[in-house]
Amino acid sequence: MIKIFSGSVIGLSLLLTLLTFSSATGQNAALSGYIKDASTGETLLGANVIFLETMKGTSSNNSGFYVFSSVKPGTYTLVSTYVGYNRYEQEITLKPGDDITFDIELVPESFETEEVIITADQIEQEKQNVGRIDISTDIIKDIPSVFEADVFRSIQLLPGVKSASDFSSGLYIRGGGPDQTLILLDRTTVYNPSHFFGFFSTFNPSAIKDIQLYKGGYPAKYGGRLGSVLDIYNKDGNRNRTAGDFTVGFLASRATIEGPTNSGSYMLAVRRSTIEPILSALEGSVDGIPEAFYFYDVNGKLNYDINSDNKLSLGFYTGADYVRVPFADDAEAKLRYGNVTGSLNWTHLFSSRLFSNITLTTSHYFNEPELSLGGTPIEQENTVLDYSLRADLQYLPNDEHEIETGIWTGRNLLRFNSSFDGEETFSSRIAPMYLSAYVQDTWRPSLKWKFTGGVLTNYFSEGDFVRVDPRISVEHYLTSKTRLQLAFGGYSQFLTLITNEAFSGFDTWLTTGEGVSPAYGWQYIAGLKTQPFESYRFDVELYYRTMEDLFELDPRVPDVAGLPYSDIFRFGEGRAYGVELFLQKGMGDLTGFVGYTFGVSERKFPGVNVNPETGKERYYSPKYDRTHDIKAALTYSLTKSWDITTTFTYATGQAYTLPASRSQLISDPFTDEVGDFFTVQRVNDARLPAYHRMDIGATYKHSFFGVGDAELQIQVINVYNRSNVWFYQYDFNENPIDRSAINLLPTIPNLSYSVTF
Repeated sequence: MIKIFSGSVIGLSLLLTLLTFSSATGQNAALSGYIKDASTGETLLGANVIFLETMKGTSSNNSGFYVFSSVKPGTYTLVSTYVGYNRYEQEITLKPGDDITFDIELVPESFETEEVIITADQIEQEKQNVGRIDISTDIIKDIPSVFEADVFRSIQLLPGVKSASDFSSGLYIRGGGPDQTLILLDRTTVYNPSHFFGFFSTFNPSAIKDIQLYKGGYPAKYGGRLGSVLDIYNKDGNRNRTAGDFTVGFLASRATIEGPTNSGSYMLAVRRSTIEPILSALEGSVDGIPEAFYFYDVNGKLNYDINSDNKLSLGFYTGADYVRVPFADDAEAKLRYGNVTGSLNWTHLFSSRLFSNITLTTSHYFNEPELSLGGTPIEQENTVLDYSLRADLQYLPNDEHEIETGIWTGRNLLRFNSSFDGEETFSSRIAPMYLSAYVQDTWRPSLKWKFTGGVLTNYFSEGDFVRVDPRISVEHYLTSKTRLQLAFGGYSQFLTLITNEAFSGFDTWLTTGEGVSPAYGWQYIAGLKTQPFESYRFDVELYYRTMEDLFELDPRVPDVAGLPYSDIFRFGEGRAYGVELFLQKGMGDLTGFVGYTFGVSERKFPGVNVNPETGKERYYSPKYDRTHDIKAALTYSLTKSWDITTTFTYATGQAYTLPASRSQLISDPFTDEVGDFFTVQRVNDARLPAYHRMDIGATYKHSFFGVGDAELQIQVINVYNRSNVWFYQYDFNENPIDRSAINLLPTIPNLSYSVTF
């Protein structure tokens, strides 16, 4: 605890020192403001802004706010750019001592007919930090998907991001499992963001404004996960007029309404499954069809501007799945799971140089499966309650330094209970406190160099653990269009997720405790980011990760009832390394990206894959490891009304454990009772056949009776009907053993219709 508070004191002392120092820059001028969408008034996160004469620039922060804290007096050409918007250009004169607030409004491409020019200056690359990719919600809506546009399905097309199967929206990033990615919605942790058995995520693309993915090397303000961060922000709502949209789809339909208020804006988005009529038609003719099934989610946000320096926003999300499936004459399964989140955010401008965000958050994940076998109930309950307070300060004393510091503190309540026929078989209730504090300085000594150094200190009360995670990155402009990036950092994790790659509905979160140390690891990243031609981007990143003190439920423990908490786990280590190539084209009739990943992910646990010669365990590949991965998403504009989109994926087959033999032993000579014994080869030492699939979609854009814009989407999933293997099923009653393949998605057509008004 002392280390954490001392870290905060150091950070605040540093800020006070810099506040004193900044008074010496009083003869220079300051310019700050928000960058907004001209049509809706929404702030734009990560928008670029630059003084053309000096080539000094910055980008808007996660509140859409930009700052030039120390500018020599003079007349400049202010230029702002953002993907999907027309270039903004304005002459501005700054006098000694000026402190000017100047908001910038960018016009979306579709609002003007002339060609959009995207500059290739180095500021255009400003937000392309090491390991980071920003994803447009327009891309998510356009990419062909199974039944429904989905955030996670689109992210899975990026290099370094893998999926477990066609039926899982889980994110497996750079060799880590889903629990190694911190997922935030409006600065609030989301613990199980999935719907429809993991088929797609809980994030409604119509409600989302901005998506930032840090595949690795993420900055000190984020913590609690070993691998990556997915930071998602809901729309604030249209500040200029009442607007909305609705989409009718095969699996789900959604609607959004947004508009201005007297001192702010609002947004409300709802989505619900519409597959029930199809399930009813199939019931009785197809085995395993649910008797009841639905899911829903609701996103909302209300914004209130107290004045130009103080803004409040209240955001919430709620969503759940319910399913009841009979699987025998006297047996059925019921499942209800979902999330509820809320956040209250206060943004305050102390001055043009000092910016703050304070957020109260709550997050509730619940998972309540129930089986009934011959009238005997088997029940389980897993819940996570998270209440937190986040406070962040951003200070810019001059154009060379950007100081950030803050704290994140709260309490988790994790409950896990199971019972059989009304009798409790296991019960766990853990209520740890957590506290983290960070300080970070981004130093730009010249146009060619940028250094970012920071430290995050974590405290976790369950086990009284303290961990200090240093982070550093270096960026050098070899030319105005080529950047070399290096990053190194330490990362700690206090939670672990017990998950099934095939179905996320039973996901269970557990935490460190007495005898269960936090996992930790180091990341090493090197990247080369270039703009070889106008509108083209080509990135190369190499990474190496270590993972120590990994903890997960021990599969060799048949019954956890009555055991000490630490005895239910097994502890191991892991490593992951690889190289990612990414080519993107952002202009013209043909746009999109192509990515390739060579990646290796390995784990090692006691007693698994023991070398008989040395007696030591070997590393093995987890199921989601894919050595080679090629992905492409391309869109071609045939006319102003018609777009054609195609996606293609090729990946090395997943690792699996191959059964080696079966033996039978008469265990009771009087009854001739036979016992079966199976032996397997080394864990995950075999591979399924390679996975590949192509999807194609066509979008027709037109006017909806003159009151709005409409889109008709026609899509075909798995165009050439590739029989990708999900897993193998073995019939041990046959001799020799019979093996049959259980395949993933066949060719599936999809149709949806959207209207925006």
